[in-house]
Amino acid sequence: MFRTVSALFILLLACLTGCSEDAPPPATPALVERPVAAPTPQVLEIVVPEDVAGKWQSVKIAVRDQQTGAEEIYSVDIGGSFLLPSSKLKVTVKNFLPAFIMDDARMTSASNQATNPAVRIVIEENGKEIYRGWLFGLYPDTHAFQHPRYNFTLLGYKPAG
Repeated sequence: MFRTVSALFILLLACLTGCSEDAPPPATPALVERPVAAPTPQVLEIVVPEDVAGKWQSVKIAVRDQQTGAEEIYSVDIGGSFLLPSSKLKVTVKNFLPAFIMDDARMTSASNQATNPAVRIVIEENGKEIYRGWLFGLYPDTHAFQHPRYNFTLLGYKPAG
């Protein structure tokens, strides 16, 4: 009788083990999602070197109307601004760096030679800032401001004096 009970026990154990392979895995507790704080954008310092400061008078910015195809060129003093006619846009030229370079902490100019010209602009619409960034003379599509109607391009720059 002991043999019969042992055989039935082994058979039952084999069936349970075989069945458990097809059974879904045991439920695991649901993962608790915790909000991840968005990384704080690092604000890089803009450093205009002494050998660049005051050495550049103005920049030329082309504004192309994508609806009409018309293009206007604006000559703007460093620190100056202009209004786009028939729009609510105001463009202000903040800084010009003739040899733009950037590292982990700052944006500056490697020299006063125009090897990688860049102009930092601010665009406002109805008095509200909609863009603060750079236009690059050699790479006009790099970080280009996307506006539904207008494209902005750095065309040229004029030394002071």
